[in-house]
Amino acid sequence: MMTYIATFYSHYGAIQFRKNCEKMKLDAVIMPVPRNLSSSCGTCVRFEAEGEFPEKNEETEQIVRVEKGEYICIFHAEE
Repeated sequence: MMTYIATFYSHYGAIQFRKNCEKMKLDAVIMPVPRNLSSSCGTCVRFEAEGEFPEKNEETEQIVRVEKGEYICIFHAEE
């Protein structure tokens, strides 16, 4: 299992993403965004997945993989 963090432009986007994680039976928690990552709303979802993970929504700012204490960007919304 890999750990990921998704950041969002709004709290609503974070809540919807967490609900989608739950539907897929993935462990997910809403939490404050780590200082090393920026986010418009300050809320992120940390989740664990193997292979497939929830669909991004229009509120998704970025998704990073947490690896050895570092963040590896796997998706970033175009501005």
